[in-house]
Amino acid sequence: MKNFKWEGVIPAITTQFSKNYQLDINAYKTNLGAQLSAGVHGIILGGTLGEASTITTAERSLLLKTTIEQVEDKIPVIMNIAEQATADAVHLAQQAEEEGASGLMLLPPMRYKATDFETITYFSSVSESTSLPIMIYNNPIDYKIEVTLEMFEQLSKHKNINAVKESTRDTTNITRMINRFGDRFKILCGVDTIAIECLMMGATGWVAGLVDAFPEETVAIYTYCKLGQWEKARKVFRWFLPLLELDISPQLVQNIKLCEVATGLGTGYVRPPRLSLTGKANEAVENIIKKALKTRPQNLDYKKYI
Repeated sequence: MKNFKWEGVIPAITTQFSKNYQLDINAYKTNLGAQLSAGVHGIILGGTLGEASTITTAERSLLLKTTIEQVEDKIPVIMNIAEQATADAVHLAQQAEEEGASGLMLLPPMRYKATDFETITYFSSVSESTSLPIMIYNNPIDYKIEVTLEMFEQLSKHKNINAVKESTRDTTNITRMINRFGDRFKILCGVDTIAIECLMMGATGWVAGLVDAFPEETVAIYTYCKLGQWEKARKVFRWFLPLLELDISPQLVQNIKLCEVATGLGTGYVRPPRLSLTGKANEAVENIIKKALKTRPQNLDYKKYI
């Protein structure tokens, strides 16, 4: 899909594994089908929730091919790039374009805390290597590098860098970006727990995590917000919040995969070095899920608006 808009609910989709840590393509397709049925507006592959650090290049290609075939050009398929070497990032960006990806999500250099100039040069190198549209992932809390307004000023010369996944957790940054750049960069919320605030302040989309287990509730909130039906949005969000808080944890992948098991949308298995939760940690998450499922919203009417 070409010339898509950076907007709507875009799941950072999980990678499904079998008990012996192999890709489970059938389980992956089941989850993807639920996302499409709910009305999501795009798919991001190979992010943190996709366990990018543990999947091979061949597996990335297989997941991309599978996704493109199932999506049938109805929504954009976006590949995440999170590398430590510029040459590797450039190679993967070019490969993603050759294999049919619609766009890229691009993180700063991994492991090494690059300077502002080094980060800009890294982003620029990837941008100049591909014609695909790029969304910069700005998450200084988890990845220790903040992409500042001054850095975006320099990146604005690259026409294919046209969106940001805003995960600074400072909602005022949305207003700063809009005041500085107008609509030059589309802004997508990257933190589940502040999605409504971000959408109210001008974000055009939501790169979501808990959507992997609860796609309809997530798309409903986004749809109600865009329609200005704030009370409807708040009602679903208040129910959702204890689950959404599972996304802001070092064990977010394990947490969300437990949610997927509970809703029939995943196998629950993670690939080492991640390990499945056990004991009290597992019990705490299971209790949050069980409590939420007892009062899960019914008969959401958002689909009549999309």
